[in-house]
This record gives sequence, C-alpha cells and structure tokens, in this order.
Amino acid sequence: MKDEIVIADALNGAVRIHAAVTTAMVEQARLLNEMYPTSCAALGRVMTANALMASDLKDPNARITVRIDGKGPVGSILSQADGRGNVKGFTDNPQVYLFRNSDGKLDVGQAVGRNGTLTVSKDLGLREPFTGVVNLQTGEIGDDFAYYFAVSEQTPSVVGVGVLVNTDYSVKAAGGIFIQLLPNAAEEIIEAAEMAAKTMRPVSASVDRGMNAEEIIRELFPDANIMDHRPVQWNCDCSKDHFARGLALIHEKDLLAMIEEDHGCETVCQYCGRKYQFTEEELKEILQRHQNVENRTSID
Repeated sequence: MKDEIVIADALNGAVRIHAAVTTAMVEQARLLNEMYPTSCAALGRVMTANALMASDLKDPNARITVRIDGKGPVGSILSQADGRGNVKGFTDNPQVYLFRNSDGKLDVGQAVGRNGTLTVSKDLGLREPFTGVVNLQTGEIGDDFAYYFAVSEQTPSVVGVGVLVNTDYSVKAAGGIFIQLLPNAAEEIIEAAEMAAKTMRPVSASVDRGMNAEEIIRELFPDANIMDHRPVQWNCDCSKDHFARGLALIHEKDLLAMIEEDHGCETVCQYCGRKYQFTEEELKEILQRHQNVENRTSID
C-alpha cells in the first residue's frame, strides 16, 4: 500500500478530515537513524502529524517545523514538512526501547516525557514565520497536537497517530488522522463527530488491516466527500552547498581553527546521516567569502 494523504469533508461540510498512510516514510526514517522501536514510534507519530498539517499548505515551498521537547529519554524531536509532501525528522536519542508493563505496548509518553513543550512554526514565505507553543499534555503526541489545535488555532480536533513495529524493529504500519470541526458547527454535528471519534480504532491498526487513507475516512464518515489525494514521502534535501552556507555563518576564529589545526572538516546531516567532507582549500574559500561579506557590511 502506498503512502498518501487524503483530504475530505463530511456532515454537510461541517467537519474536515485529513487521513494518512505513512508506513514507508516512517520506515525510511528508522533505517537512516538506526532507530529502536519506541524512538521510532515517537518520531513516526510526530512526522505523521506534521505531514497532515502540511497537507493544508497552498504553497509547495511553504513548510512547517515541529519541535517537541518533553525532557524524556528520546530528547528533542524535530520534524519538517513542506507543501509537496516531503517530510524529514530526527530525535536526539534514536535508541530508546520502553514499553508498558500493563499491556506490553510501546510507552511513547514515557519516552517523550511530559515536562516540556510542543512548538509549531509555519514558514509561509512571509517576513516572519507564525509560531505557536503549548505545554505537552501526555507525551503521546496525538493528545498534544489536539491541545495545540484547541489553544493555538481555536480548532476543536481529534488527532490519532500511530506506529506499529515488527519484532525485527521494522515498521509494520503507520498512519494518522485529523478530524476537525469547522467554525459554528451545530450541536448535532458536534455530537456526530464525537460519536465517530469514540468508535475510531487506532489508525495504525486500520493500516495494518490493509485499509488505505480513503477507506479509513469512509469507515468513520460514510458520507465523506473526498477532496484531494496527496503524496507524502521521506525526503531530506541536504546538500554540500547547504552545509557550506552554514559554515560561512560560524565565527571566523572557528573557521581558522578548522583550517590551521584540522586541515578540513566533516559535517553530518542530523536528519539522514549523510556526511560531507570539506578540504582545507574549500574552507579557505568559505573563509574568504565570510570576510568579503563582513567587509561589505562594514562599508555599508
């Protein structure tokens, strides 16, 4: 089953639904980051929620960055998604494996922690990005995003995100769903949406049964009007040029140390682990550009 996001409305247009299958995307993140199951589940849930949010972007170059820091063993979780359906992410500690003794399921809340924040930053190509910050509620991710929508965007929402992991640590199924009430919804619409939410099975379980995103929506809302099918995939757009621009921003004395003491440097992408080597000569060119920029700034 291919990864995709489906957007629909239901109940006479009063409810908006975004559903996603993200199994391949989360598996790619697991492979690149060499993740253990609980870290994988935490990152997979965040990436899936981020992808669902970004599916509303009208500009393909716009992007949404999500950061969660709950002071738990996985450390910070960072994800970025754009209007083309490209998603990437990483955790500070990819090798966490915690499960609940009560039911044997992965304990994402304990791994993420609850003493921290969820930050959403939307870069829409304007002068400044829109940023919203809320306190974490459970660390289970879905509840935390629902709280974010209620507080920062005043949109009552049900958020379900999940990742199932095989015994060999590979991703068996992953997906998510947003159910959001549009403004001024009538009481009967609210009750119908609440009933659908109560009967909703875990999305990862539905994906594991072979259901695609549209079928997941129609199981909850048979009258759903399917509005769009969108791609979603792992994609890291890092490059040597990107890291060269980053090196040009660091302090001149640090660049000189890399040149004179280390005779080069190696940079590593946190998202995909790709390594980029810079020779002594390349660093000298970066330093020269750095100095030229400073000189122009001083003259201006």
